[in-house]
Amino acid sequence: MADLYPSIRPYATHTIKVGGGHRLYVEESGSADGIPVLFLHGGPGAGCEAYHRCFFDPCRYRIILFDQRGCGRSQPHADLTENTTAHLIDDMEAIRGVLGVDRWLLFGGSWGSTLALAYAERYPELVLGLILRGIFLCREHEIQWFYRQGASRIFRDYWEDFIALIPEGERDNLLQAYHKRLTGSDELARMAAAKAWAAWEGRTASLIANDAIVKHFAAPHTALSVARIECHYFMNNAFMRPNQLLEDAGRIADIPGIIIQGRYDVICPMESAWALHQAWPKSELKIVPDAGHAALEPGILSALVDATDWFADQLA
Repeated sequence: MADLYPSIRPYATHTIKVGGGHRLYVEESGSADGIPVLFLHGGPGAGCEAYHRCFFDPCRYRIILFDQRGCGRSQPHADLTENTTAHLIDDMEAIRGVLGVDRWLLFGGSWGSTLALAYAERYPELVLGLILRGIFLCREHEIQWFYRQGASRIFRDYWEDFIALIPEGERDNLLQAYHKRLTGSDELARMAAAKAWAAWEGRTASLIANDAIVKHFAAPHTALSVARIECHYFMNNAFMRPNQLLEDAGRIADIPGIIIQGRYDVICPMESAWALHQAWPKSELKIVPDAGHAALEPGILSALVDATDWFADQLA
């Protein structure tokens, strides 16, 4: 099985000012003359981590990471001002312009797959290919599956912890109840809601429970941005029209892509990956039989590295 490439440090970092007072953290690592690849992290609101550079052969790729608005090392932290899918797509174009990239490969998992698809469907001529994991199409029933009824039946014990913060009278609409607390003025209530929201996601991310994932999501800095920004997006159906990504899939018909999906992914069930694959003729769907949602589960990790190596061969 393929493993991550060795740890590397960025050879350049940038702060790019965009709308709404946001300042984006952007970094480049690997080879300055390599194939440009843009890593799109999940959440929205999770931010990038050092290991994200290691999915790519540093001798063959120019690896570009950025923290999306309001998270990671971008500022202001957990801010919702002018924070929509359209703004993030514009940010990607700003980064492409500043770095002088003509066309690039997009790599994204979970929400990163959503953003990659939304960008590629707007700018197909700029995309060399797509590597997508744990497909999330931001349809209403996908959001309801995870925050109303669905995942709750599989992880009932974790679900009880998730809803414990919310009075029984508000539990018929948990998104609304959490949104009220995550955007309220009570700092203690806001952080308590953020930790509960993020812990629910971290505890359900892998087939086998992984304490490191849970601790990462529950850390206050990450929890606050993940919870506030995710809830903000999901309350607004990710600022996209219903079924937008599937309806516009014809725009990426000529773009090659690899879809990697854990069979037991409870956060983003396989139905969405299957629907995308059917709507996108040039995609290849790889189902990992012993994995859930997380990128570092062995089968998913190996498939992702195999995919970046394959594209490096094709695009050389």
